[in-house]
Amino acid sequence: QVQLVESGGGLVQAGGSLRLSCAASGRTFWSYAMGWFRQTPGKERELVAGLNRYGISTYYPESVKGRFTISRDNAKNTVYLQMNSLKPEDTAVYYCGADSNNWPPTSPDYWGQGTQVTVST
Repeated sequence: QVQLVESGGGLVQAGGSLRLSCAASGRTFWSYAMGWFRQTPGKERELVAGLNRYGISTYYPESVKGRFTISRDNAKNTVYLQMNSLKPEDTAVYYCGADSNNWPPTSPDYWGQGTQVTVST
């Protein structure tokens, strides 16, 4: 069992930066690939960053490539999402997920509760 708690969301102007954190409980955090997802009303949740359990392989869709960076600290049971050059279209609820079976981590076994990110013009 893994419990995930996101933090770090908020309101930022276009062009600004935010760093999201996802703190995990559970002794097996290291064994999961981790992903950051986002969702807006009426749209499906989309994967915006993935990191394998070793912290070596990453996945980013074209929409965020070069602007978002995912990282993890297995000693702290935490995964991060550094978001730079934010755009209004990045506005969404952001979720972290832990996936034991898939790469990229498209089908997490566990989800956090989400954190709102709002980018103003």
